[in-house]
Amino acid sequence: MRGGTVYGTGLGPGDPELMSVRADRLVRRTRHIAYFRKAGRAGRARGIVNGMLREDVVEFAMEYPVTTEIPLSDPRYNDILSAFYGDCVAHLKALVAAGEDVVVLCEGDPFFYGSFMHLYTRLRGEVPVQVVPAITGMSAAWTATGEPITWGDDVLSVLMATLPEDELAARMADADALVVMKIGRNMPRVRAALEKAGKLDRAWLVECASMDGQAVMKLTDADERVSPYFSIVMVHGQGRRP
Repeated sequence: MRGGTVYGTGLGPGDPELMSVRADRLVRRTRHIAYFRKAGRAGRARGIVNGMLREDVVEFAMEYPVTTEIPLSDPRYNDILSAFYGDCVAHLKALVAAGEDVVVLCEGDPFFYGSFMHLYTRLRGEVPVQVVPAITGMSAAWTATGEPITWGDDVLSVLMATLPEDELAARMADADALVVMKIGRNMPRVRAALEKAGKLDRAWLVECASMDGQAVMKLTDADERVSPYFSIVMVHGQGRRP
């Protein structure tokens, strides 16, 4: 019996119509799917493919053992997640050894801040792995504002809202165009850093880009709004143009 293949399949920003033809084909035809989710949740990646799966689909929900319960700086954080990814990889390798293909559903692009990367680095060289790229969430977000994110020679910087405030502010000040991800409870830090960088009045907030519940607004109009994790703050570039 031939061995199977693991497909890290990017689903795009959330709208199923923005999936690639290849991703759509893999999702519809493959019997085994796997996806990450927070315990007690259905999983955002799983929700994107509702109505697309085979009737005999076998699902493997990979539930994070920890998210925000302990700080990233705690040594236990890496230890717990490393063991978790190891368990997930063992399950996927067993399926591949039995000749099964497995589609791992990935929000956005698998190689852009995605959890699949942690599986990929453990699987490559051990079993066949293919990666299906996709539209990123930030692409859908800046499209939702109706304005180009970069012009001419603009340099685009992508930052994580989890960075310390002073580091965020310094990097924001140096950027021509800016995308800040992983917002959620980090919004106060992002606002303060943008103000220090002199860019708060140019910032936009996009929540759930391309998905139900999408919201687009100037950040200064968001007041004390509590934004979901899948939110992006951006500042558009103002670079060279004809």
